[in-house]
Amino acid sequence: MASNRQQIVVIGAGVSGLTSAVCLAEAGWPVRLWATAMPHQTTSAVAGAVWAPPRPEERAATSLAWTEHSLRIFSELANDPRTGVRMAPALTVGDLPGANGMGLAAKLIPDLRPADPADLPDGFSSGFFGTMPMIDMPQYLDYLTARLGAAGCELETRSVRSLAEAADTASIVVNCTGLGAAALADDDTVRPLFGQHVVLTNTGLQQLFLEVNSSSEWTCYFPHPLRVVCGGISISDRWDRTPDPAVTDRILQRCRRIEPRLGEAAVIETITGLRPDRPSPRVEVELSGAVRYIHNYGHSSSGVTLSWGCARDVALLVSG
Repeated sequence: MASNRQQIVVIGAGVSGLTSAVCLAEAGWPVRLWATAMPHQTTSAVAGAVWAPPRPEERAATSLAWTEHSLRIFSELANDPRTGVRMAPALTVGDLPGANGMGLAAKLIPDLRPADPADLPDGFSSGFFGTMPMIDMPQYLDYLTARLGAAGCELETRSVRSLAEAADTASIVVNCTGLGAAALADDDTVRPLFGQHVVLTNTGLQQLFLEVNSSSEWTCYFPHPLRVVCGGISISDRWDRTPDPAVTDRILQRCRRIEPRLGEAAVIETITGLRPDRPSPRVEVELSGAVRYIHNYGHSSSGVTLSWGCARDVALLVSG
């Protein structure tokens, strides 16, 4: 029974924190969620977002179990329109890894097939079609928050200066603080990756587009019912979240070249965020006296893709 279980505090209300808290609360654990920022104020709210194999390929291989579990859950969630998740047709192009062009994680996509040369935009020589979960993040974060409340979990807005603060309240502390883990977990391997998206009205697009390359800029767009999220860019060690008008112009030019119908779309807003980069995600237990700190952070640009897999492991670590 929950009354006989240890109190848990989850810190962080991005997709990793919300998903971890949902898994724990629905398993019967008494959970409180502490957050400096509410879900719509987090980096997760700025994501495109799509379940996609992590990059580089080495990271995809080491996180394969997390990636696969998340795909299974997102595929189920796509059956419920309240979630903001839908299975979308996708065209992926560019520098594709592996001997057959996609690699292990991408093989999880059941209907993956090579694109014919005639289907590729000018400038690209290889690509694949497949159906992938696409997530409208503002709606999805609302769904997770509602699901959390239904499981009896409180979401509290508060400043958290140290993990020890939570340890005064709970014997199990789950650290899902993303970039904040640099200070809270004293982890100097956590660095910001600046990202910027341009949000347009949707003029009837259904298929998402994703370019894979090794550059700091690429072309992608994710068409949701009322908006299209266009990108992308990744700048290491940039803390300033101010939108760059020159980046906005480049994103619009690239996306409109690939999809001319975006030329008819109006710009709604430009959004930015700082992805929590790390050489690899940290999902592990740290013991400190009678307190167990369970870390779940450092997912870089794959927070959504890894969210359910990592949350499952968090629940296993708590139970263990």
